Amino acid sequence: MKKFRITFKGQVYELDVEEIGSATAVSPQPAVAAAVPPAATKTAAPVKNTPSAASAGGKVLTAPMPGKILEIKVKPGAAVKRGEVVGLLEAMKMQNELVAPQDAQVAEIRVSAGQTVSTGDVLFVFK
Repeated sequence: MKKFRITFKGQVYELDVEEIGSATAVSPQPAVAAAVPPAATKTAAPVKNTPSAASAGGKVLTAPMPGKILEIKVKPGAAVKRGEVVGLLEAMKMQNELVAPQDAQVAEIRVSAGQTVSTGDVLFVFK
């Protein structure tokens, strides 16, 4: 156990830190998950990035970053051109355009306005 003294905004804090292994042997993910109290987790079911869309021959558009869907600009069955805006994603108080990756037809829309998404979540499926 190592003891550290940290000054933050004029306040002095003393910390006891235990080294549990080398940085390459310890995965930080479980520690982060354990540090979040159960009451702080969201109760809404997250959108899953399922391989079924790609295996069915469809091209998917995934969330490039975590954020909130502000607007869906297309409907299922609509024909879109590569680069056409299909939706808006708000991340860190900025609106980001979600654009079609290719000329295609919208097969599925897996999100709705107001929904929170994580990086990699499938938003649209094209055929």
